[in-house]
Amino acid sequence: MRESGGRGQGPGRGGAGAGSQGGPGAVRRTPAGPGRPGRQGGAGRPSPDEPPRRNRPDDAGRRGAPDDAPRPRKDEPDRPEGRQARPDDPFDLPRGLTGAAAQESRRVRSEETVPQPRAGAQRRGPRQDSRQGPPQGPPRSDPRRQGRRPPPPPRPPRPPLVLRLGNPRRRINIGLIGMTFILSIFAGRLIQLQGLDSKVYEARAAQQRVVSETIKAKRGSITDVNGHELAVTVEAREIAIDPSKVLPGKRAHVAAVLAKELNKPPAEIAAKLARTTSRYELLARDVDPLVADRLLEQELPAVTTKKTYRRTYPAGDLAGTLIGFVGDDGTGLEGVEQMRNSVLAGRDGKQSMEQGRDGQRIPMTRSQRQAPIEGRDVRLTIDRDIQWAAQKAITDQVAASGALSGTVIVMDVKTAQIVAMANAPELDLNNWQKAPDRSFVNRAVAEVFEPGSTNKVITAAAAIEAGAVTPETTFKVADHIRCADQTLKDSHPHKTEVMTFKQIVETSSNVGTIQAARRIGDQGLYTMLKNFGFGARPGLGLPGEEAGLLPDHTTWSGTQRCTVAYGQGVSVTALQTASVYQTIANGGVRVQPQIVAGMTDENGRFVAGKPGRQTRVVSQNTADEIAAMLEGAVSAEGTGTLAAIPGYRVAGKTGTANRYDQQLGRYNGYTASFVGFAPADKPELVVLAVVQKPAKDIYGGHIAAPVFKDVMTFAIQSRKIPPTGPSASPTRIGAGH
Repeated sequence: MRESGGRGQGPGRGGAGAGSQGGPGAVRRTPAGPGRPGRQGGAGRPSPDEPPRRNRPDDAGRRGAPDDAPRPRKDEPDRPEGRQARPDDPFDLPRGLTGAAAQESRRVRSEETVPQPRAGAQRRGPRQDSRQGPPQGPPRSDPRRQGRRPPPPPRPPRPPLVLRLGNPRRRINIGLIGMTFILSIFAGRLIQLQGLDSKVYEARAAQQRVVSETIKAKRGSITDVNGHELAVTVEAREIAIDPSKVLPGKRAHVAAVLAKELNKPPAEIAAKLARTTSRYELLARDVDPLVADRLLEQELPAVTTKKTYRRTYPAGDLAGTLIGFVGDDGTGLEGVEQMRNSVLAGRDGKQSMEQGRDGQRIPMTRSQRQAPIEGRDVRLTIDRDIQWAAQKAITDQVAASGALSGTVIVMDVKTAQIVAMANAPELDLNNWQKAPDRSFVNRAVAEVFEPGSTNKVITAAAAIEAGAVTPETTFKVADHIRCADQTLKDSHPHKTEVMTFKQIVETSSNVGTIQAARRIGDQGLYTMLKNFGFGARPGLGLPGEEAGLLPDHTTWSGTQRCTVAYGQGVSVTALQTASVYQTIANGGVRVQPQIVAGMTDENGRFVAGKPGRQTRVVSQNTADEIAAMLEGAVSAEGTGTLAAIPGYRVAGKTGTANRYDQQLGRYNGYTASFVGFAPADKPELVVLAVVQKPAKDIYGGHIAAPVFKDVMTFAIQSRKIPPTGPSASPTRIGAGH
């Protein structure tokens, strides 16, 4: 082996010999010392006096690597993890040294091997000699040390645990900061409540404390034309209880007492007392004040009373469907109660006060009260006595004839005011809750039917007014006539004979009426029907008021052109029919019907209503001629004999028509009617009687005429109307009548 201690490939630093850089025998230099000759024949290993590379101070300047992180060269293979022990390593300690001895040995060796830089000298990292050749391979390791890992250095002893107390000032400061933060939150919330949102919370508190109560206004009365009360409001009480304040042991006793005094089923009262989560349970309305006082005297727990009003009807079912009724909230539901509800109801007042949790008023607190405005009284045109007579007469006849229902209307001729409007069966206003819904209907204005022969006066008025006929115009009348594809007949068979138009009206001949209608045409008859008010509401304003049915003449069928002339094919109400005869009796002037005579003002003074609108329909001469014809129909030879009143001249007309049943969708039964006025020479009153679907007889002269007689007789006596003259001369009736 050749020596490698001579001059290497590059010059070395200092005066010592140089070896190859990184090769065998290369000299490793310290920054201040001379090079060391390499070992002969071995891999270049550092001298034992040379400190390891990781602890060399000049390595810290290389590429920013830390002192304890050796940097391998590019031509050097990666070293295995961990540092291999070397014999010449100054930090390799003899075996057996541990603890303080090992540390002292390492310190001594490090001082011996690591040269100290000179004072004032600039620390520089080692630089290679430019004369050194390229780096050689890594030095060879000692084969004797391969495969052996040096023991890890012992860990330094842990210092003993020392319990250190916190700084009191620091704890106080932290506590003060926390308290300041919490107090700032409370202060901010307080500013929000008392400053920013104070008005909002004040309003909410007032809502909880201030209780508003509605003071019911007393409803106005409904009276007849003479001031007799038909509907009146009286003082009453509402009885309520707080079930949560009734002890379980006393519920049975309280329920028994309340049920007895209020006339309620005990089970109903017990069920309300069992609702212990409720603070308010209404037990009864419209209780008499005396009964309420008795309950309070018995000192029942949690029972309260409230002042209210109750609607009563002194006459019971008198004009029940006309007057109507009110609901539990005091609102009119039917009849005049609904039609004039805004006038009758008045205006409720308000009261607000501050009260505590138990509902007791807080003394010396604010309170506001707005007094209610009582409702005004409504005076009807109804005469209580005549209403009673009309209602009794129609009720008796409906029962006697086995009819479905009936209606009577009494109307003043000059003013068209309704003196009576009766229906059978009638509605009991004091027990309307138990009545079926069909009993609420005022048939006089809501029930539509075909008028039958009572409608012939319109055909007669149209023919006379047009000049097509006169009362003395003659017609050759048979008992049947061909109309389109059907044959229409009179009510009774008779031979063909010559009859005057006056006789045709008096005997109610269908065939003769059709012949007269053909002279004026469909349009002339249609126009007259509209002028008399057919196809339009009469204008009373009552709930359920109907306009009837009047098809346009351009839509009439072949047979309808004939049947309309005698009252089939059109539909009217009882009020519309009565209005037709009021027009004839009033000399041809139609007056809009009236049901309200007037109302009281805010000071309680009566103010009469406006008169009905007047319309001229036919001339006075036409009206007089028709009145004379109608008077003959009530004579001994006419169809309305049973309507005659001794000592008075009566004019009227019978009617018998097929009754159309809307539920069945076909004709079912008949409508019998009679309408007239008296005295005939100076008319005062019009009376109409209609009986729907009689079972024992069907003709108006037999069923409805007696009702007319009874009602008219009572009415003229009640009004003290004297007889005006002898009866009209009898009229010869055609054959077969």
